[in-house]
Amino acid sequence: MYKRILIANRGEIALRIIRACRELGVESVAIFSEADRGAHYLDLADEAYCVGPAKSSESYLKIDRIISAAEVGNVQAIHPGYGFLAENSHFNEICRSCQIDFIGPSPEAMTMLGDKNEARKLARKADVPVVPGSDGLIEEEEIALSVAREIGYPVLVKASAGGGGKGMRVALNDLSLQQAIQQARREAEAAFGDGSVYLEKYVEHPRHVEVQVVADQHGNVVHLWERDCSVQRRHQKLIEESPSPNIDQQTREAMCEAAVRMIKAADYTNVGTVEFIVDQEGNFYFIEVNARVQVEHPVTEMVTGVDIIKAQLRIAAGEELPFRQEDITPQGASIECRINAENPERNFQPCPGKIESMFIPGGLGVRFDSHTHAGYTVSPFYDSMVGKLIVHQPTRREAIQCMLRALGELQIQGIATTCSRHEEILRHAAFVESRIDTTFVERTWDQ
Repeated sequence: MYKRILIANRGEIALRIIRACRELGVESVAIFSEADRGAHYLDLADEAYCVGPAKSSESYLKIDRIISAAEVGNVQAIHPGYGFLAENSHFNEICRSCQIDFIGPSPEAMTMLGDKNEARKLARKADVPVVPGSDGLIEEEEIALSVAREIGYPVLVKASAGGGGKGMRVALNDLSLQQAIQQARREAEAAFGDGSVYLEKYVEHPRHVEVQVVADQHGNVVHLWERDCSVQRRHQKLIEESPSPNIDQQTREAMCEAAVRMIKAADYTNVGTVEFIVDQEGNFYFIEVNARVQVEHPVTEMVTGVDIIKAQLRIAAGEELPFRQEDITPQGASIECRINAENPERNFQPCPGKIESMFIPGGLGVRFDSHTHAGYTVSPFYDSMVGKLIVHQPTRREAIQCMLRALGELQIQGIATTCSRHEEILRHAAFVESRIDTTFVERTWDQ
């Protein structure tokens, strides 16, 4: 096991990694921007270094400064968390060239899976179902029109690079397809520096289900079953749960086995998530691989008992997985609500500011992952997540009731949060009865 690592991130995930390090006897080195100077969680790290001003482009995304901090801190490895540089293969490669382990997959696997078009090709080779669409990138509009007419409208134009819904457009006919390609290319070029796009059939009213996979350096690949992330708004997840409430066991097992094949085909190590959409008939299709730990990993931890951050550290250090597939039997149901400093009554307008007081819920099966506290100022420079409220109960219905109780207890004064919208969603008959899809929130509230 490592003696000392650097955490190239901030906030909730940085604190989560610090805690895992402490339990493993690993020293942690944190970094921070001027906006995060004085944050309480930094005191729990063994050392902390400032890497620049508030803007992330001058601090948390500044590779040379992070490497300098790692060298001054005399670390053996860097954990990137999620966001920022977590899926940056260039940063990954620089770590390797500096003889610092990157706690994640290899740069080669990250590059291949980071290109959605290449990932689709790999999925086909691994016999993983993909949504019907173009065989490769769309170079000419005439080819796109031909493909669209063959598979039938509506179709989805998708950027080959990046994520988060950027560079995605739905087209209903030939005219809108031409416009969609131009718009998607411009947006992808601006966001990712890569305007390449491909085409696939638009699956209407799908569920979003993802499979958590762990793979060590000794050829062992194990899935930790699935999470349902269908409650989202504009491609941003709001509520996640495990297990997915409306897929049968046969589909569940087939999807998880497909995820393992995908990870093996990519020669992938460490933790990753294989994402799928599931149509109204129960057919599942590969979307992408997230080559990092995800925000919603706690729901998987709750139902499987596997500490995913510790697993990342052990795998990167060369240890073999201490469990096999038959050892992973999910228990109960878990739900996570992302608590953001946003006003849902004002189109989810960000609400940075000082938290005047905070009361954190508790009780059996309740967990709150957060770096914030009374007196903490939510910065306008970064994402607006205040924390993640997670519950675990024997059944989904009990988990819903427990979450409603916990949301009622959670008091955050001084800023607006998304708690009220979470309560509305959890009480909605469609959610309770699991009659939802990825457009549920927008259909129900935004309109």
